[in-house]
Amino acid sequence: MFDKFRDECGIFGIYGHPEAANVAYLGLYALQHRGQESAGIATSDGSTVHVHREMGLVADVFDRTALKKLTGTNAIGHVRYSTAGSSQLKNAQPLSASFAGGSLAVAHNGNLTNAQVLRDDLEARGSIFHSTSDTEVILHLLALSKQPTLLDRVVEALSVVKGAYSLLMLTRDTLIAARDSYGFRPLALGTLGDAPVLSSESCAFDLIEAKFVREVEPGEIVVVDDRGVRAFKPFPQTPRAFCVFELIYFARPDSSIFGRNVYAVRKELGRELAREHPAQADVVIPIPDSGVSAAIGYAQESGLPFETGLIRNHYVGRTFIEPRQSIRHFGVKVKLNAVEEVIHGRRVVVVDDSIVRGTTIRKLVKMIRHAGAREVHVRISSPPTTGPCFYGIDTPTRAELIASSHNVAEIRKYILADSLGYLSVEGLRRAVRAARGEFCDACFTGNYPVKFPGPSSQLPLFREG
Repeated sequence: MFDKFRDECGIFGIYGHPEAANVAYLGLYALQHRGQESAGIATSDGSTVHVHREMGLVADVFDRTALKKLTGTNAIGHVRYSTAGSSQLKNAQPLSASFAGGSLAVAHNGNLTNAQVLRDDLEARGSIFHSTSDTEVILHLLALSKQPTLLDRVVEALSVVKGAYSLLMLTRDTLIAARDSYGFRPLALGTLGDAPVLSSESCAFDLIEAKFVREVEPGEIVVVDDRGVRAFKPFPQTPRAFCVFELIYFARPDSSIFGRNVYAVRKELGRELAREHPAQADVVIPIPDSGVSAAIGYAQESGLPFETGLIRNHYVGRTFIEPRQSIRHFGVKVKLNAVEEVIHGRRVVVVDDSIVRGTTIRKLVKMIRHAGAREVHVRISSPPTTGPCFYGIDTPTRAELIASSHNVAEIRKYILADSLGYLSVEGLRRAVRAARGEFCDACFTGNYPVKFPGPSSQLPLFREG
């Protein structure tokens, strides 16, 4: 029903606030778009780490009773989207454990490309795993470390793992944030009064009325305790590899990440798209909500009117009872409906951020034609997606990506459009103001910045039962 890439999760943390659990709840609420299958919060009160996590949306997982039990002035939280077959409570985060150094909870956004190799080694040494999440590898590495301090343990563990991570770790009296040296996933630092806060995106700061301070830098570890906020850079410097798809699709438009406002970038993607692929048309419509910002930019650059030609039903749950054959294409129609008054008799430009398998856009083109469009011109504000992601995004296998095996002309024919235009890689880089090598665009170019052991590394642990 929803043919899109999926981000794995969002993380939020706060230290030294009397209502830490309630603030974390609000922070996760703002990050709900980053994961809708499970949510969790861990708090600490100076002596104990408390954890509550369940399957479901933030508002369903936490009620007054659950939040009241999460005592303490420090908290970290997590929202998660899992891949097929791994939507289980055992994989919900924050993950927690007790070891010689005390209790520890971990929340992770990303994917460790060598997780399976590390897991095999840890199991051979006697470690017993309770989840299929790669995050648990980090817990075991921390527990087995012989380093004298928690910071030293974290540095040692993160020196071993490879891939993408933005992490929050909570002990009884310390909050630690860490970001991999490439900076794949975003992580921001702010303040709520005197309380330091951390979040995957700045939109969470807006909700709780916190002040954005800066981004946690790639390769940086931030330690927050009763001595204040301290930052360390213990790892060798590597080239930047910010995930460009965060700007194209994942992040909320009202967030600022990688030093850029997401809404402004997406409008510029649309402007570049209009310059590269103009269309003789009457109206520009977005596929909501993912194509709205780019469609506005396309309309502004082309001089064509912007209209809302597709209406989204925002109250569709993750599951519903499907009729058998009584309504064809039910999955798309339950989510989107065409506005005939906008479309009928007109040449329509339809803007979206990406095409993955091509199944949804094909059904939408049919719907738009059924509403009376004379012509349908599809414009995509990113290049053709030809490869999977190994750094914390749930993507189909290469064989399932339509652009990996079909050219633009063949895709246009399949989706039943009169024309099809993708933004070029060069246009993408211009729109995001990318310095050379600053962004990871491997899903478009095949240039993977971190090597991986083999094809099983595409979120290998998440692929298990």
